Amino acid sequence: MSTQVPALLDGLVDDAAVFPPGSATLPDALTAHRRHRAGWYADLVGPLLLPASTVATGELTGLVDPGEGLVIGLIGDTGIARLPFALSFLGPYGITARQVEVAVAKRGEDPLPGIAELLHLIEAMPGVGAVYAELPLTFGLMGALDALAAARADGVPIAAKFRTGGLAAELFPTPAELAAVICACRDRGLPFKLTAGLHQAIRHLDPETGFTHHGYANVLAAALAAADSERMETVAELLTVLDPRPLLERASARLDAPRPLWVGFGSCSILEPLTDLIRLGLVNGGYDA
Repeated sequence: MSTQVPALLDGLVDDAAVFPPGSATLPDALTAHRRHRAGWYADLVGPLLLPASTVATGELTGLVDPGEGLVIGLIGDTGIARLPFALSFLGPYGITARQVEVAVAKRGEDPLPGIAELLHLIEAMPGVGAVYAELPLTFGLMGALDALAAARADGVPIAAKFRTGGLAAELFPTPAELAAVICACRDRGLPFKLTAGLHQAIRHLDPETGFTHHGYANVLAAALAAADSERMETVAELLTVLDPRPLLERASARLDAPRPLWVGFGSCSILEPLTDLIRLGLVNGGYDA
């Protein structure tokens, strides 16, 4: 049995082990990430996500061999202005920042000033392959997407990021809201990332939080439908589906093609989504001899 991760799922899950609810220690997260990168499922795994505050306070000292070529995603928890400072710490460790992700506004704030600040700083972040501007799904969203799309058309490696969960009900977009965002990105040729709440493959009610969580298999099917120019109503319907069969039907037909629109999501566990994908038959589980 082949254990190769299909192209459709390449880099789907970034390693957010140090973030809640997993909250692994940095040494444990690095050890586990090296194991994931060496595993048969390595193609599923994106970079290790690390807070800028962790990097800028020197917490990586003694934990990384400069020769190992560690690749990370830098999460701008210290704000937009401090991103170049945090990135300046990576060189001595031989670390590459594949991507930078940062919130450009809080809920209810105009995101355009934050986007302008981020665009101004991108020149001070050489070597970063992608920058993700996290946008609240509130005031000014469509104008913000227009600004990102315009910058991307000018060759700036910027894209969007949205939250799909959290500690409050308002942080979980409805299927209609998420479908509208996916289609808005599709219409602008704008890739997007998601974060928070995507704990399982299929949409479900979490008994611990009482919130209904989006499923990443639902999002995958929705992104495929959007990329195929299907109507927003169809995209929203796929986000509500509780039966995995129609989701698998769409995904299985595209396994050998790159994933459109949706860059992926961060998870504090790599093995949980991997187990779900094996159970659904989208990845062939096993270990190489």
